Amino acid sequence: MFGVVTRNAEECSWPEFDLGFYEYKQVSGRATEPIPDAVNMISCFGDNAAAESSPELVPVNEAGEPATRERPYFDWAYVCPTHEGYREGLLEMVSEAAEANEDVRLDDVGFPRQEYCFCDRCNRLFAESEFDDRFEWRASVITEFVAEAAARIPGRTYLTLYPDPYPGHLYERAGLALDALEEHVDEFVVPLYDMAYTTTYWLETIASGFESALSRPFSIELYAVDIDVDDLLHATEVADAYAKDVLFGYDAAQARAALRRMHADTREGKSYGPGSGS
Repeated sequence: MFGVVTRNAEECSWPEFDLGFYEYKQVSGRATEPIPDAVNMISCFGDNAAAESSPELVPVNEAGEPATRERPYFDWAYVCPTHEGYREGLLEMVSEAAEANEDVRLDDVGFPRQEYCFCDRCNRLFAESEFDDRFEWRASVITEFVAEAAARIPGRTYLTLYPDPYPGHLYERAGLALDALEEHVDEFVVPLYDMAYTTTYWLETIASGFESALSRPFSIELYAVDIDVDDLLHATEVADAYAKDVLFGYDAAQARAALRRMHADTREGKSYGPGSGS
């Protein structure tokens, strides 16, 4: 199937898309109202507004450096996953989303990077925990949150993964223990964004890596903004060979044009997918 990822509720109902994902809470911190006609998405621990208004929420490394977008490697600011009040607020949002549509997608779940978090709260919780290894403890924190969220989702629980299938990388980077998470997640989503998709060998390599790493199905999310239709179609062909579904991010009109072209080509005898020879 082919779907759209959007901030515009009306685009989720366009007939060209088999499913829609609607940004209910964005990394900016802006939240709208969940809608019934799409899978509502929640940016969990990415939240610029919360980080700016409440700096005590922000994870810090051992040197005390905060995980904000002013620092290298961060496109947005993070909130520490051990902050109980913030977590409770997220779980309430999950419940609200699930009341509108029984399927929910959890985005930006995890610690910001390997070196986070060493705030006083994390140091205390780790010291009080049963774990001697800090990576194991971090993974338990994230798995517990996902389990609590999934328990509030009556339908399909989606979880977005950082696009790195190399063994151990997601575990060390974000605290994502895939084997443990698969007990609570129905489907993963892997964003594979490029500004052009003029070459796609890397897309196939990453998709193949996730095919080997995951037991649960996964979808691939492609970037559609200002992408040439032919290049977007080629990326779609590659993604569709590995993923359960292919999603198009943040330009529904361009995605619709690509799908219309694909369907027209198919009717004319050209096929997209494994073994198509295209």
